Amino acid sequence: MKNTTELMGNWNETKGKLKQKFAMLTDSDMLLVEGKQDEMIGRLQVKLGKTKEEIHKLI
Repeated sequence: MKNTTELMGNWNETKGKLKQKFAMLTDSDMLLVEGKQDEMIGRLQVKLGKTKEEIHKLI
């Protein structure tokens, strides 16, 4: 997964792509707050039924 600075800089684009691929994702699921990346990854794991590693590859 990209480092936090890269991820935050490209987050709107990445978020849009993920929401297109997985229509069930909401803005709340995709909320990325500094220091809370693990929490967001956990929400995505539950929602998409994927492992942490799979989520990292998607992002």
